[in-house]
Amino acid sequence: MLKKCPKSFDTFGYFCTYEKKQMNNLPKRYLVTSALPYANGLKHIGHLAGAYIPADIYSRYLRAQKRDVVFVCGSDEHGTAIPIQAMKEGTTAQAIIDKYHQAMKEDFADLQISFDVYHRTSDPLHHETSREFFSYLHERGELETKETEQYYDEASSTFLADRFIKGTCPHCKSNRAFGDQCESCGTALSPDELIDPVSTISGNKPVKKKTTHWYLPLAKHETFLREWILDQHKDDWRPSVVGQCKSWIDGGLQSRAVTRDLNWGVQVPLEDAAGKVLYVWFDAPIGYISATKQWAIDNDKDWKPYWYENDTQLVHFIGKDNIVFHCIIFPVMLKLHGNILPTNVPANEFLNLEGDKMSTSRNWKLEMRDFINDFVKKENGGDQCVDMLRYYLTQIAPESKDSEFTWKGFQDAVNSELVSIFGNYVNRAFVLMHKLCGGKVPRFVEEIADEKDHQLVRDIANARTKIEASLEQYRFREALFDVIDLARKGNKYMQEKEPWILAKTLAENPAQQQKIDNCMHHCLQLAANLAVLINPFLPSTAKKMCSMMKVVDKMLDWENAGSMKLLSVGYSLREPQLLFRKIEDEEIACQMDKLRAGAIAAVDETKPAEEKVHALKEEIVYDDFGKIDLRTGIITAAQKVPKADKLLQLEVDLGFEKRTILSGIAMHFQPEDIVGKQVVVVANLAPRKMRGIDSNGMILMAEDASGKLHFVQPEHTIAAGAKVS
Repeated sequence: MLKKCPKSFDTFGYFCTYEKKQMNNLPKRYLVTSALPYANGLKHIGHLAGAYIPADIYSRYLRAQKRDVVFVCGSDEHGTAIPIQAMKEGTTAQAIIDKYHQAMKEDFADLQISFDVYHRTSDPLHHETSREFFSYLHERGELETKETEQYYDEASSTFLADRFIKGTCPHCKSNRAFGDQCESCGTALSPDELIDPVSTISGNKPVKKKTTHWYLPLAKHETFLREWILDQHKDDWRPSVVGQCKSWIDGGLQSRAVTRDLNWGVQVPLEDAAGKVLYVWFDAPIGYISATKQWAIDNDKDWKPYWYENDTQLVHFIGKDNIVFHCIIFPVMLKLHGNILPTNVPANEFLNLEGDKMSTSRNWKLEMRDFINDFVKKENGGDQCVDMLRYYLTQIAPESKDSEFTWKGFQDAVNSELVSIFGNYVNRAFVLMHKLCGGKVPRFVEEIADEKDHQLVRDIANARTKIEASLEQYRFREALFDVIDLARKGNKYMQEKEPWILAKTLAENPAQQQKIDNCMHHCLQLAANLAVLINPFLPSTAKKMCSMMKVVDKMLDWENAGSMKLLSVGYSLREPQLLFRKIEDEEIACQMDKLRAGAIAAVDETKPAEEKVHALKEEIVYDDFGKIDLRTGIITAAQKVPKADKLLQLEVDLGFEKRTILSGIAMHFQPEDIVGKQVVVVANLAPRKMRGIDSNGMILMAEDASGKLHFVQPEHTIAAGAKVS
């Protein structure tokens, strides 16, 4: 809210901040976590939108507030998913985690997720921390033991985890069912439900064998969970989080195994537990603690206050599929271990893609690395593409319900908002400053200020207050909207003031210069405020704006938001640079083609090789074929298309004319190797613009069972332009 301040830092003596009572009650320190991603494959933008960008925005905001914050994450490298992936790739579990840990760490860095530490659960420090945690609970009698029967593979002398058992689904009768889920119909299963189960390790039918495991008796803690979640946090946690927790508690809490028979993971620290490891759900969240320890070692700090002191605010950023683990199971573990409990768990819903759920098995996904390769690393200044993705994912963040990423939506968000509103405002302000004010920040003359000037100052102060409150309450979509809305108000202010019109009358009325100066002074101060406010969301954009204003990044400290004295009068500013570029239609078409092709390829992977080669498209009639004009041609020139890995630009001689044709064959042929090749061309195909180049035809290719492309060409060389029928 607005408060009168005798020692103001802006023109009109206003500042915006929290109520003093709120500020005095702020936590002493913050520990922010993002869900540990499984190191069994690359992660898609649904993960990014759910647990990583929101946590990064919040952490950057806290740092700008100069609060003590540690943002931790790391790779989750245990559980059956790792050895299963190793089997798929024909390698070892260690090779898998090394490969994907490094890949994910690089992808997060490329997308500017600012972890203070990115650890891994295979690290000896984590194993030590997890074993200590288990021993602490075991020695105090907080765990119970149970003897059960479990499937056992006698050929490999291995107890079988659910995913190592395959059989026929009792529901859809598919033979692609595992001990936890059917891959065909998606039904959740247990190993006992499978028809004719076999071991995926040996192929043999497993037997039942008794085994002993340790369990966390959750039912003993039902009263605590009800009071803590359903009473204490019913109003400040998201309704979806409280609702899911209530459903679990009301359904009756069951004891949950904390160990399992497996040769991959943290070994259980007991003499009678040979061949047993800690269940991945138990050791993974402990990874937050071991990551904090690693951060403390690296920075010569004390990690314990972040996990034991009540004046620490612990916030878990996760997806909704992790709510139970972070709100029921892990808090019970923390309570028994003497640690603090999470203050909030702002779990997000799921992000869908182009009308369907993201699926790795169906290849219906947009991996973070795909975006990085297609946008960030293909152009100079790729950081603006990072910010464009961060902007759109925040704008559509699934904070209260599932949301959807569409390429058209991404294009519209960038072109209609980042480019046309935010970027346009900043560019206009700088262009007009150089044109009308000699490239320097002009003086503001209070005596001639009008209501529009005063209203803009109030708008800036109010924007900071609203954005600050939204960020504190994890409403990132709302906060981002208010930043863009402030830029929108800046455009309106500039349009109403019309300094370019005033400049036309300067010869007759030199006093108009003061009005121009007042307008441009406020416009530039607003631009500086926008840099401060956008910084948690789009850090590269904020830094680029600081460079244009020739100020150090310290200006981005949150305490500066709302000030109308961020830029000194008479200070020279640099020429404007475009903050964002437009997304072209061809780029969107290319991404949609890539998405569909990937999904088709995923379906084909499940078919026998012979079926893949001989599968036919839908039937056509002779008249349909008669519309196609096929001609022979000769490739006279070939070159790679810039920033397009798959496209070659060909010049093809059809006898009666030469044409430019783009063909997606760059992964199969070198340009110099195909010059002189005779080809068959679809000559009457409507032109299509790709990467800004008009393609006038299509080259016919044949694909063998291995996926290699071959030219379709006449047996003997014939004149270019001959009809093919």
